[in-house]
Parts: sequence; C-alpha cells; structure tokens
Amino acid sequence: MGILTNIVAAEEDEIAAIGESLRPVDEWSGIERRGIDTAKIATLHCLLTGDEFEEAIGAYEPVYVADEGAVVLRIADEVMERLATLDEDALDLVAGELAATEEYELEQWDAEDVQALVMDLADLARLADSQGQSLFVWMHPLLT
Repeated sequence: MGILTNIVAAEEDEIAAIGESLRPVDEWSGIERRGIDTAKIATLHCLLTGDEFEEAIGAYEPVYVADEGAVVLRIADEVMERLATLDEDALDLVAGELAATEEYELEQWDAEDVQALVMDLADLARLADSQGQSLFVWMHPLLT
C-alpha cells in the first residue's frame, strides 16, 4: 500500500512539528513501516482493549493534517499502556491474532513481520511511558 508510516514517542506539544516533519523517526524515537493505516491501528486497539472496531476507529481522528499530505494520529493512552505492560508471551498472542485479521491478511503481511511490529511498538510504548510521552502515528500517502 502507498502509505509510509512513522510511529514516534513525543511530547503533546510536538504534534505540529511531527506533522511538518518529512521523516519523524529522524527526529524522535520511533519505528518506520509501510502500509500501516488507520484501520490497522484501530484493529490493534481492538485486540488490546476489547473495544468494537467502530468505537476504536472513532478514536483515531487526525490530531494534525499537514499541507504536504501527512496526517498525525495519537495512539490512545489505554493502548500505549497495554503495549508497555504486557509481557512477551501476551504480546506474542496479540501479534498472532493481529496477523490473522482481515486488515493484515488482505495485504499479505507475514506473521513474523506483524510480530516484529508488535514487539517494536511495545518497546516504543515502554520508552514513551518512562519519559511521560505519548505515541503518535505519522502517515504520508505519497512518500513511499
């Protein structure tokens, strides 16, 4: 899919700077992946919280939209907290369930790639939590 995604740990007052950045992972601690969209973030939210998809997707309205096309979302506190506190076995289960969802299967994500994503997100959530930061998702449809 034609979306470049950076997920970064940052302060609340850095949202605009994240949105205007051409590559947030160069400026903040984070991870970069291709093809992670709002539906995939909401699906992870559902697996971690038990919320229904429609409720979860509503939690991911953009917090910033840049003129250049980048969109910034804020990962819900509850999702960040769950990622930061689940042990490796629980994260493995979440990754397995996530890989089996329609959002990831349709784009033929490899189970190992989904597991690596979940583990990287958990590490980033722990870092953000330790620094009193939040997780933000920067998505750009053109920078692929």
